[in-house]
Amino acid sequence: MEAEDEPNTGVLLFLPYRALESRVFAALAEAGFDDFTPAQARVLQRVGPHGTRLTELAAQAQITKQTAGFLVDQLEKAGYVTRVPDPHDKRARLVCGAERARAAKEVADAVVAEVEREWAAHLGAHRMRQLREALTLLREITDPWA
Repeated sequence: MEAEDEPNTGVLLFLPYRALESRVFAALAEAGFDDFTPAQARVLQRVGPHGTRLTELAAQAQITKQTAGFLVDQLEKAGYVTRVPDPHDKRARLVCGAERARAAKEVADAVVAEVEREWAAHLGAHRMRQLREALTLLREITDPWA
């Protein structure tokens, strides 16, 4: 294969992520958490332990505030989040994870751990550690919320 035919680095990063995400969603569906979409999950993943404002969720998910509001409305109806007054600003509300979200996260975390063990077995412990170190360094320049 010639170099120009090889996938670029972005694609090489995306393919394992998509495989991981597919396994997580399959396990979640099997465990009864089949009532949310990947778009909703991307917002849900960004809800902090003490709640997060909608505007912050939108910025982190790189979507409009209106889209974030729509997705949070859906997550709230399905029991994954609640909205509570922000104790630091009575005009604002925080989106907080509900018990259903915590239960789904336990399932997802178990699958992620399993996949990472498989990747480590395939790559070897040294290469897996190097991969994590390299990605952590890239996060410094790619993730403004790190």
